[in-house]
Amino acid sequence: MRWDNLSRDTAATTPALFGVDAVTRTFDTPEFRGITFHEVRARTIVNRVPGASRMPFEWTINPYRGCSHACVYCFARKTHAYLDLDSGLDFDSQIVVKVNAPELLRRELASPRWHGEHIAMGTNVDCYQRAEGRYRLMPGILAALRDHANPFSILTKGSLILRDLDLLVQASEVTDVSTAVSVGFVDRDLWRTVEPGTPSPAKRLEVCRTLNEHGIPSGVLMAPVLPYLSDSPEQLRETVRAIAGTGATSVTPLVLHLRPGAREWFMAWLSVHHPRLISRYKALYAGGAYAPTWYQRRITRQVHEFAAEFGIGPSRSGAARRIAAPEEEAPGPPAAPDPAQPTQLTLI
Repeated sequence: MRWDNLSRDTAATTPALFGVDAVTRTFDTPEFRGITFHEVRARTIVNRVPGASRMPFEWTINPYRGCSHACVYCFARKTHAYLDLDSGLDFDSQIVVKVNAPELLRRELASPRWHGEHIAMGTNVDCYQRAEGRYRLMPGILAALRDHANPFSILTKGSLILRDLDLLVQASEVTDVSTAVSVGFVDRDLWRTVEPGTPSPAKRLEVCRTLNEHGIPSGVLMAPVLPYLSDSPEQLRETVRAIAGTGATSVTPLVLHLRPGAREWFMAWLSVHHPRLISRYKALYAGGAYAPTWYQRRITRQVHEFAAEFGIGPSRSGAARRIAAPEEEAPGPPAAPDPAQPTQLTLI
């Protein structure tokens, strides 16, 4: 694996991502059949988002690389190539697990160089994918954030977040905590083929409802809106109506983007399931990874009109610590960032 090379400390190379003691495991159980886990010890866990990013936050935590949700459009697929793994089946089935994430986070949060900025999770791959059911990294991560009163947010397609509801409530008592559930559409037939490893859209919306009922603000990232597959006014309205029924604090639409790695995998899927749309997608995305501005604005306008009809609005940002950091702490970044950190919000 490429991380064997990334583990060597030399003055002339990028700081190592992982230690040299990676362990590969497979589990022949129904929930993990066909998935290989690579257990590694990360060198850093709080990663800075590149300056050119469009993200509205600066720091992230990604305890996993690769994702068994197997969403055919996931932009993070390209990051697997950095480890000499392919961005297709390997991304879905070769999962890197940073087994020391909770202990490493406590050390980084306690560093005098860290001064409590907002940390986002689930923006690369889902921190509540199936692997989390076995490795249980998130309880330790949430406990560390709670104990340091460090504001954070979580984006997920996983229902496993409800396992940690008590920790989320405890953290919300000392710092700002927000969550978002990703639901781009409610069409079950489309879901089964395009997001085969995820809980159903209805289950995810129930997660949103439960979080809000327990005082954990939860909105919906309506992503991705798939051109010609989930973008008709009738489909958009049906999805927004379902979102509104959960008590979601916000709905934020995001049109599919097709970056290298994801583009090839998605187009291969499209050629099998919807070959008649190949030429239309090539035309719509001829200018690059993003749909034309006019198309994005149309979708955003329609979704916001439906949201207003059902009494919900676009998301609002903002996070502030509620307890002061110790006086001896001085501002400054933690250890070197993960060079594979993507620069666009993932559609997990």
